[in-house]
Amino acid sequence: MAKASGTSVKRDLFNEKVYCANCVHCKLIRIPVGDGQQYQLRVRCDAGKWKKKLGEEKYYKYFTVARRSIEECSAYEPMGDVKDFLKELKKTLPIKDEVYSYRNA
Repeated sequence: MAKASGTSVKRDLFNEKVYCANCVHCKLIRIPVGDGQQYQLRVRCDAGKWKKKLGEEKYYKYFTVARRSIEECSAYEPMGDVKDFLKELKKTLPIKDEVYSYRNA
């Protein structure tokens, strides 16, 4: 069971870490590549929790998001049962970084 520490969510020794993919703030985005007609999928934290050392926002590869976990997060808002969610996510995620094309409408 999660324990509240101020506004931060912590897990005790018997529970799993906080998995970012199971949080409402974990968002899928498109990052343009090449000539702008293609893109790669990335995930970002719309609560602003993923930062590089110099303060820039950090993006993670879409196919690795199921492994992204932390010990605690003040913005964590779970979307449901973490075990079921991660099991289904691992089934549907691509196994490598893919390049997608925008469709001309």
